[in-house]
Amino acid sequence: MRVDRHESRESICELLGDVQERAARFLESLPERRVTAARGADDLAQALGGALPRLGRPASEILAQLDEIGSQGTVASAGPRYFGFVTGGAVPASLAANWLAAVWDQNSFSEVSSPIGAAVESVALQWVLELLGLPATSGAAFVTGATMANFAALAAARRSVLLAHGYDVDRAGLHGAPAITLVAGEQAHATLFKAFGMLGLGREQAVRVPADAQGRMRADALPKIAGPAIVCTQVGNVNSGAFDPVGAICDAVRRDDVWVHVDGAFGLWARASRKFGALAAGVERADSWATDAHKWLNVPYDSGVAIVRDADALRCAMSLEAAYLPEGLGREPFDYTPESSRRARGLEIWAAIASLGREGVAELVERTCRHARRFAEGLREAGCEVLNDVVLNQVLVSFGDDRTTSEVIRRVQRDGTCWCGGTRWDGRTAMRISVSSWATTSDDIERSLAAILGVVGGVARKQG
Repeated sequence: MRVDRHESRESICELLGDVQERAARFLESLPERRVTAARGADDLAQALGGALPRLGRPASEILAQLDEIGSQGTVASAGPRYFGFVTGGAVPASLAANWLAAVWDQNSFSEVSSPIGAAVESVALQWVLELLGLPATSGAAFVTGATMANFAALAAARRSVLLAHGYDVDRAGLHGAPAITLVAGEQAHATLFKAFGMLGLGREQAVRVPADAQGRMRADALPKIAGPAIVCTQVGNVNSGAFDPVGAICDAVRRDDVWVHVDGAFGLWARASRKFGALAAGVERADSWATDAHKWLNVPYDSGVAIVRDADALRCAMSLEAAYLPEGLGREPFDYTPESSRRARGLEIWAAIASLGREGVAELVERTCRHARRFAEGLREAGCEVLNDVVLNQVLVSFGDDRTTSEVIRRVQRDGTCWCGGTRWDGRTAMRISVSSWATTSDDIERSLAAILGVVGGVARKQG
């Protein structure tokens, strides 16, 4: 069916009004709804699938179907009692900015394609550097998440350490390049090794450094390193929340052809807090950093930040050349990211920081850490075994043997009051509780504790 522009504008306004009402109902339901999805992927695929449509349908009809069916397949990860995968929610200003960005539909790869995209990205990146206490002259870019942030930063590292040996990998490729020594902690995150693979460095080539009981890389166990080399550290162990001693590691390996990288997907945000910033002492001495904004900064998915001390190293590794591209006098976003065309995710980060301010970000970090300590305290008081030193927002707990712990996790997820995932820690099965959302209150913690302990009691009665 053909419509003129006037009719199209009217229908879009009506459709967005409908979206607003449906979105408001969903958001209002989050504090009380079950955290677990009501329907599984196979069931949803059948309900939404079928033969490829020959003719289209009205947008309002499609939206209604998507909301009525699709919402049943949503996990309430934006709500206050989701404690899985170190997932934040979305503070109101960042969610609203996300909507506005979608309406603007900016391709933020360049100042020419989107002046506001380039401008807000520049401002937001400087705010991020200031919040995290990292060098203000660093090069930085907004990417999809910590995986791509690690990738971009490590691409800069690869280029830099090989240039120190007279080899330009971006021009000549890896064939014939000097071998790069990769070093990572025993507890390094899996996405780091994915980045190694994408960069042609090899997922299985890293020298693995032993970790202590909390998962921290042991600086005293570092091998003797000859460059070119990249040493990957971690702040915020995804299980325990522990921090590698980055300053001591920098002392041990510092030289021109050895690069120190920090994977700080969530832990890097501890530097925004005076109370927890000391955990990341020395981090500012590294050469590059990767973090997520959709974790502790609580902006919508997908949003990460790659930061490199030597801005030229990042720009040269990521830059793009083509006859049709503009030659701007200022910073061009496409020179710093793996992607060219991309959405204006900088708007959401700018809005989140503008709404929270320095003190608000610090308070968010401190409040969620306080909630984690309350979780640990309540579980210990009930006789459960907390397996980690709760130094940040992560709690690992065992409910006995592996089978019992797995059963508790399964039942807690099925109960739906809250959602906590499972993991392996020191050879044991554990429940992992990650408190990251701005929306979580003390009442949510007490309600979740009661639900978990109710499940523990039920499992114990069944086994008894």
